[in-house]
Amino acid sequence: MPDRPTLVRRLAAETIGTAFLLAAVVGSGIMGQRLSAGNVAIALLANTLATGAALVALILTFGPISGAHFNPAVTLVDAWQRGISWRHVPGYVIAQFAGAFLGVAAAHLMFGEPLYSASTHVRSGGAQAFSEFVATFGLIAVIWGVSRTRPTAIPFAVGAYITAAYWFTASTSFANPAVTVARSFTNTFSGIRPIDAPAFVAAQLLGALAATLFMQTRKRILILCTGNSARSQMAEGLWRHQGDRFDVFSAGTKPTKVRPEAIAVMKELGIDISGHRSKSVDEYAGQEFDYVITVCDHANEICPVFPGKTQRLHWPFEDPTDEASFRKVRDQIRAKIQSFIR
Repeated sequence: MPDRPTLVRRLAAETIGTAFLLAAVVGSGIMGQRLSAGNVAIALLANTLATGAALVALILTFGPISGAHFNPAVTLVDAWQRGISWRHVPGYVIAQFAGAFLGVAAAHLMFGEPLYSASTHVRSGGAQAFSEFVATFGLIAVIWGVSRTRPTAIPFAVGAYITAAYWFTASTSFANPAVTVARSFTNTFSGIRPIDAPAFVAAQLLGALAATLFMQTRKRILILCTGNSARSQMAEGLWRHQGDRFDVFSAGTKPTKVRPEAIAVMKELGIDISGHRSKSVDEYAGQEFDYVITVCDHANEICPVFPGKTQRLHWPFEDPTDEASFRKVRDQIRAKIQSFIR
């Protein structure tokens, strides 16, 4: 049975991931400036491509451990939407800020710069602040929107968005309070004056809030079985594919791994669950759901109590053993979901 990442591992992932992100942002800015012979457009292009590529790689790497937030604004709105427990938020935010400063220091050491130096790069005015509102609104909207339809595509969607936003926003799309504060301590291409940072952070938090308010219209559903390997995984994939009014998650009381037969029969419908992992129900402890649906009798018997006005439903399906029974159960689950969402 795979171990659930401990809080220590998750915080370490947030620290290391944010550090690498800042090292990529600041380091590529220094390299671009040094090699561009004064051509700011070329320097910005180098900075942009390195940041976007690093984001994709880092989210793919650390996403399975901590969710790969690397951003206090993301953590706060995720907690607001009950995706992460509020008691873990301070640890996440501290880890992100610590990682951001470590990343700046690492970039400076690699390029022979002072460990820290206050930036003199002016980024002030209403246009800059509005740009940060737009940049962060777009980032959070992308995360919410893609997570509800193709969660495995989040790393690529975020990397692509930030790459584009570097160029269509006047501020070059910081979109991250930890990144903003840390970049005020690098007097290099990617820096921002400390006096300009508070306006950026305020705009970022407002943008994250506005995007979450705009995107939050869905019910939260948790689907439980014993191993989170077949029935609940197929149900999650089917529901995400068909039900655009819901945020759907799955878990197991004794998680194992996703069965290859489940992946195969879902692929027949054009639904890719190969990126799914078996998760323990403990990962969702303390979170609120509108519906908790058990799809096997064992899970129904030992299902934990969830806070709030959670409605419990039990949809028992037989445990599939071969490809034909996987197809049968898949189709039964699909029919049940279609009946429910109508």
